[in-house]
Amino acid sequence: MSDATLHTVNGEPTLRFERRLRHSPAKVWRAVTDPAELAHWFPAAVEAQLRPGAPMRFTFPEEAVVDSEWDGEVLEVDEPRVFMFRWSADVLRIELIPDGDGCRLVFTQTIGGGQVGLLGAGRTAAGWDTCLDTLVARLDGTSAPEGSDWLPPMEHYIRKFGLGEGTATTTGDGWELRFARDLVWKPPADVWQVLTDGTVGEKPPVQATNGIVPAGRVVRAQAPKVLAYEWLHDGEPAGTVRWELFSDQELGVRVELTQTVPAHLGEVLPQAMAAWHLQLELFFAAIMGEVRCAWSADRITELTKHYAGATRSSA
Repeated sequence: MSDATLHTVNGEPTLRFERRLRHSPAKVWRAVTDPAELAHWFPAAVEAQLRPGAPMRFTFPEEAVVDSEWDGEVLEVDEPRVFMFRWSADVLRIELIPDGDGCRLVFTQTIGGGQVGLLGAGRTAAGWDTCLDTLVARLDGTSAPEGSDWLPPMEHYIRKFGLGEGTATTTGDGWELRFARDLVWKPPADVWQVLTDGTVGEKPPVQATNGIVPAGRVVRAQAPKVLAYEWLHDGEPAGTVRWELFSDQELGVRVELTQTVPAHLGEVLPQAMAAWHLQLELFFAAIMGEVRCAWSADRITELTKHYAGATRSSA
């Protein structure tokens, strides 16, 4: 397996994977274009004719087939070299390059959906790694890799691609800190349960707070979408922390966290951003079923230094 990379191509974020295969382009071509062969490694069942302009349908095993949902299109067929197609808002391209007695497979996915679509690049990269490893096993005649814990590879790619980074934007009266995280299609009701334990009182649930940004009273709670509360400085309200959940049929579920900071408290920005960055790492792990109790002081120090540099650069 080779590690996926993320590039900007023609202004669009593009994932790139490469595998060296000990099989001829002709053999691999059938494995990546024949729907009967795709069924062994591709994440959805595929229906299509192998000609440019042909519609494509993708059906996941647990989903009912809807005849009208042809949401893809064949874009390029150059046997046995290039197969390119659109799947919803994304474009996938498979290129086979002769290499000695085998070939190199270069697989790219241009990610649609703008910044929201990009948030899912971590789970997408981890998923394609597994799919391509299964393809290699199929070609080699060996057993496909067994299912593994999805959390570590997703966290690896989230860090590698900078998908956990927060931003600090100046406003008319201070700053707005913002973080957004993809939540891998988890139902919002389930996410809300992790965030709140199902109940919200006058004070915010402990899961939605941390010791670095002191919490005040709840100002809005709309299950399973919005939780907002005041944060305190020297015991007085200084701004608002807001957790908001979004669900998109095409792009999945995400959480967006914002904190407003008044202009005279700009010195709190680096440590506040470090706190939310780490808290969202822990929250993501909890959403994926792994509860981590440790709040790492070393990680906070590392992230505070990182965001101190970032906020100085943006000032």
